[in-house]
Amino acid sequence: MLHSINGMGKVLIVGSIALDSVSTPFGQVEEALGGAAVYAACAASLLAEVRLVGVVGDDFPQGHLDFLAQRGVDLRGVQRIEGGKTFRWRGRYEYDMAQAKTLATDLNVFADFRPEIPPEYRDSEIVFLANIDPELQLSVLKQVEKPLLSICDTMNFWIEGKRDELLKVLSRVDLALMNDAEVRELTGHASLLKAGRAALELGPRYVVIKKGEHGAVLLSEGHYFAAPSYPLPTLRDPTGAGDSFAGGLAGFLAYTGDVQEANLRRALVIGAIMASYCCEQFSLDRLRDVTHEDLLRRYGELRDITAFGELG
Repeated sequence: MLHSINGMGKVLIVGSIALDSVSTPFGQVEEALGGAAVYAACAASLLAEVRLVGVVGDDFPQGHLDFLAQRGVDLRGVQRIEGGKTFRWRGRYEYDMAQAKTLATDLNVFADFRPEIPPEYRDSEIVFLANIDPELQLSVLKQVEKPLLSICDTMNFWIEGKRDELLKVLSRVDLALMNDAEVRELTGHASLLKAGRAALELGPRYVVIKKGEHGAVLLSEGHYFAAPSYPLPTLRDPTGAGDSFAGGLAGFLAYTGDVQEANLRRALVIGAIMASYCCEQFSLDRLRDVTHEDLLRRYGELRDITAFGELG
């Protein structure tokens, strides 16, 4: 049972903090709060104490930082660069919303981001390295103590451009998080099962493959688990869904303090639920209102949707 008080475990999240401009067939937003680390932090903060490391310019609205602080996110690791501009991303989704079309990316202060982990963050139980340069992910791993579980995310850009550095990260983390296209490109296997098993051979104990509206799978040596996505009647903006998934997963693992296979399966379902809430509105507009009761209700619904009895 989930309690009403978070902070039962600590999650370190390192990644981008951004201002996003997004259009979908169902609306648009300009310079809304975004970034991989922000979505993950918002999802994880429902369940655990979150320590955020990132960088913004002096143009970043104070209201966004106030919102994160109100969520209980520790912002001592967020650098504000005087005279600098915050990372901005502009994208558009077509009707199926399976893939965003990037219209503009302005890295700004994020281009020179060099994460420095405050000493008081280094004992975090769960470490989530969001989608940043593998060299930076490696630098974070060198700065932290021994977490219960370290998680990394990546993207095609790093698979193609910094494969050797990415392979070093994969050899050091406990759980590698990728989508279906990324794991296929990384391993050269069309079959997700073969691709996932090949990714395991690169070093991580667990591989999680995100499949968007088709859920996610968890692979470990000798085991395979598939978690469904939550069936949504309303889908407005999928931006940040994968990062919300990761944040929900990390937050639940920190909350329970249990990183064994059985609990990882539950964590995947929690991640899928957080991703579903993310997609219902633009930016953080839906995630910011999610309660423990909302989480428990959808968890029960997913359990019922996937239940089936014995034959005979």
